[in-house]
Formats: sequence, C-alpha cells, structure tokens
Amino acid sequence: MRREMMKETVALCVQGVELDIAAMHCAGELAPIVFLHGFGSTKEDYADIVRYAAFAGRPVLAFDAPGCGATRCGDLSKLSIPFLVATAKAVLEHFDIRRFHLVGHSMGGLTALMLAHEEPAGVLSFADIEGNVAPEDCFLSRQVVDYAADTAEAFFEDFIERTWHSPFQSCPLYAASLGHKVRAEAVRGIFTSMVQLSDHGDLMTKFLSLPFPRMFMYGEQNASLSYLPRLKENGVQLAEIPHCGHFPMYSNPVEMWKRLGQFISDASAS
Repeated sequence: MRREMMKETVALCVQGVELDIAAMHCAGELAPIVFLHGFGSTKEDYADIVRYAAFAGRPVLAFDAPGCGATRCGDLSKLSIPFLVATAKAVLEHFDIRRFHLVGHSMGGLTALMLAHEEPAGVLSFADIEGNVAPEDCFLSRQVVDYAADTAEAFFEDFIERTWHSPFQSCPLYAASLGHKVRAEAVRGIFTSMVQLSDHGDLMTKFLSLPFPRMFMYGEQNASLSYLPRLKENGVQLAEIPHCGHFPMYSNPVEMWKRLGQFISDASAS
C-alpha cells in the first residue's frame, strides 16, 4: 500500500481561544473516518490505518486535541469536553467533512459521543473504544477528585506514577509518554468535565439513542463492565479485544484494526 499520511497545522479560533491544530489526513474516494484520541494519546495512535488493506480508499482525519500532542492552545484553562466538541466541529468544518464514520477512544470516545448526539445527521457509524458512558468509566479521570494536590504539576506527576504501577496491560507504556503528550495545566479541566458528564450527563441514554450503527470496543481486562449486557440488548455491537486493557492500540492493535475494519465495512453496506 502506497498511501501516506499528510501532516498539517490548522489555525483556528474556538470560543475565543486561539488554536494551532496539529492534524494528519489522507485522501480517498469513500466516506471518511474521523478519529478522536484519548487522554494522554495523540493522533499518531491511528497513523497505521494506511497499512491495513481493509481501509483502502477511505479518507482519514485525526488531530491532536487542545492541550495534547503538537497542538498549541492559547488558554488551557478553557479546556473541557464541550470545548473539545466545539474544536472537533471546527476541524470538521475546516476540512469540509459533512458525513463520516466516527471513532473515539476514552476521552475521545466521550467527545465523539457528545459530537454524535449534537450532530447525528453527519455520522454514518460510531465506534466507541472504552469511551465514558457511565460513572464507572472514570477510573482515570476521577483521580482529580480522589487525589488532592497543591499544583497541576504535582497532581500530574503523581497520576503518571500511579498509572505506571497499574496492573492493566500497557499502562507502563502509556504512562512513560504522558509527560511528553499532555500539558499539566490541561488535566484538571478535562478530567473534571469527564467526571461531571459521566455522573450527570445521561450518557447511556445518549449513546443508546444514536440512530446509526454503533460498536463498543473494550479490552478483556474490562469485561466486567456492568453495562455491557445493556449495550448488547439495545443493538450495540460489542467488540472484546483479547490480551488488552484500556488501550487496544498499544496492547493488540492488529485485532483492533480487524474489528474496526469489519464494523465500518458492515456499516457502509447497511
């Protein structure tokens, strides 16, 4: 396969905040796929899509969320999930993407859920990779409540250390790069918003009411999530990834791409 990703920096102003969005994209003739990465990750989690034949012909767009990766944010204090949703809308507008398959992981899964809820006519399918749909999903973000710290830097350093020692697969790998991928000042606003929405945002109702094919992907270490039977009963396709915790793109990317490819193929044919 000869397709290559292109990198681009896009200057935007969202809710009065100046952003330089670090994006990557590739062209194609089919309906595009838009990826929203999780907290502590970047757009590069999805760069290998061009190496998989199942996605041949599909345009791809991914970008670093404000506060993350190579994206520059003029005011980190403004960050929240609603701000990330507004940013995603602005990026889609810039690239003139009107109808697309949506994939989001963790923080990006919650952002994608809110985006899909607000703009359902533009979404062809939604693959939610361990995104928040219930209070129990705040095992990372709720630490902003459970572990007090005097400064943003102190909280983030302790968070990284706790994550490194987590018994779930790929956590040390994930933790090792957190300090390079996230600005410490961005953490509290994002985490607080994730907790508030998970506890009070009626996310499950929003997810189950979406009018297009939906898949919920999770690692086998999280197979005890209490709501999985409810998702299945309501027509959500479940994709359990073996040898995996919260990070299929690190623990078992081959299976992740296989399941995503089949899901998007089936959704395109329906």
